[in-house]
Amino acid sequence: MSLLIVNTLPEDRAREAVRSLTARSAHSRVIHTGPLNIHPCVGCNFCWLKTPGRCSIQDGYEELLKAYLTYDAAIFLAGTALDFVDHRMKDLVDRLLPLATMYTHIVDGQCRHVPRYEKKYRFGLLYDGEADRDYLDLWMDRVMLNLGGVSLGAYPMEQAKEAFPCTL
Repeated sequence: MSLLIVNTLPEDRAREAVRSLTARSAHSRVIHTGPLNIHPCVGCNFCWLKTPGRCSIQDGYEELLKAYLTYDAAIFLAGTALDFVDHRMKDLVDRLLPLATMYTHIVDGQCRHVPRYEKKYRFGLLYDGEADRDYLDLWMDRVMLNLGGVSLGAYPMEQAKEAFPCTL
């Protein structure tokens, strides 16, 4: 299985987790988001209306969008703030919009975006710092539900070696 590791942390804080994850995957790639200078979503909806599947913000995020489509699974390494993921991780999730269309359909009695691509995304989260793990698990489930994908769960960074059993 191919694995994309998206690191929002300083590289020295993520080194051990990256080593652990890459050792468990036959093919992996690590993208450190710091040099990409990723900006928050501005809510312009260009990715749905004017440039379908492409974000209007030109800041290096397109590399991530292409990588999400290439790899079997993606694991995000994120910091925390106020018992939740920090702004860098939240910006990445908000910018996932181009993976869906503006159209919606009913799935299990709830309105969901129609996925843009024929791909079952598999995303997981390793977080560094204090956070409510149950809430982060639920949040990842909801993010993936909206994208038509599968959550691999949320784990504290200290559990990197045991995280994502039977999924990588």
